[in-house]
Amino acid sequence: MPDAFELADLELLLSGAFAPLTGFMGAADVESVTARGRLADGTPWPVPVTLTVPAEVVAGADALVLQDPEGVPLARLTITERTPHGDHLTLAGPVEALSTPEHGPFRRLRRTPAEVRESLEAEPLVVTARGPIDSPEEITALAEELGAPIVLMPLIFGEGGPAVVRASLAALDKLPAGTRVVAVPLAPRDDLTLDLELREHVAAAYGAAEHYAAPEPAVIPGPPHRRGLTVFFTGLSGSGKSTIARGLHDALLERGTRTVTLLDGDVVRRMLSSGLTFSRADRDLNIRRIGFVAAEVTRHKGLAICAPIAPYAAVREEVREMVEQFGDFVLVHVSTPLEECERRDRKGLYARARAGEIPEFTGISDPYEEPDDADLVIDTTNISVETAVNRVLDHLVTRGWVR
Repeated sequence: MPDAFELADLELLLSGAFAPLTGFMGAADVESVTARGRLADGTPWPVPVTLTVPAEVVAGADALVLQDPEGVPLARLTITERTPHGDHLTLAGPVEALSTPEHGPFRRLRRTPAEVRESLEAEPLVVTARGPIDSPEEITALAEELGAPIVLMPLIFGEGGPAVVRASLAALDKLPAGTRVVAVPLAPRDDLTLDLELREHVAAAYGAAEHYAAPEPAVIPGPPHRRGLTVFFTGLSGSGKSTIARGLHDALLERGTRTVTLLDGDVVRRMLSSGLTFSRADRDLNIRRIGFVAAEVTRHKGLAICAPIAPYAAVREEVREMVEQFGDFVLVHVSTPLEECERRDRKGLYARARAGEIPEFTGISDPYEEPDDADLVIDTTNISVETAVNRVLDHLVTRGWVR
């Protein structure tokens, strides 16, 4: 399944809003666009439009059905090129629509370029926006000068998308009669200049006589103690991470200043991932599930505490990215050495792993990739639980997440 960014690009490829593109780019186009701002054939285009999937998904296949998060088939990708990136592939090729997306806020306001062009008698002034429309008088004057109807185009992506549409609808009272709103799922690019260039191309696909980009909204993230936060503990079995996590949970409940959710690794395994094995693929899936729940808690301004082993750096980074869409993320590496963890071995797991009874056991027969991006590192060998908890709590208080 494509991620949210790729799904947004897919919808624009299928609608014609990304014309002249008809599919995901190959390596030559990506290289040319990145270096020169043009496709390999010389056509101006500002940014790469790509799709990356796990290699095993397309092993031996010449096509791939792309689905939405609910499993609804949206498009068929005919694979013309595969570029390897570790255990993933970047796929290129044309896409063909299999169904029309039916869900999502303000779906009724989404229109293809062809539908909009056919409904207008003249080329419009297209106003793209990722926030409020703060200059209706300027837009009106420009439209009158051009003799053009106005199309407000809120660019919707992620949780903030509906608010952008509402802002455009609210601006209608201050704009000429006949102004229409067309919502377009254009994912933002990190480089504002390239993002604006991409908006120009989309506006042109909708038949724009002129493109007006509404000023970017000011970003006001709010004080840290009002933002969502995930505290993610990682470490070997027996390192003390679950004990510290529970202690932190209790300390925060005593303070009463945050809504706190504890996602302990063992509890999640039993309640959320009971059907999974301990293969690498299933362990990765377990961590992604924890990350998804933590991101939802963070999105609602809560504080999530997670304490899985999470041995692999790539999946820990996935969780960080999931959470940071909505709030803040703190990675705590409980770095207690293997020898100490094995000495404790309350559950007898290390002994069973040494005896070959537990395959793929982290630290014995499977690696633990120590994080190089931890915000806090704690070795519990010679410190009390209270001391370890206070170190984490002090970190959160110092940086303003807890008052």
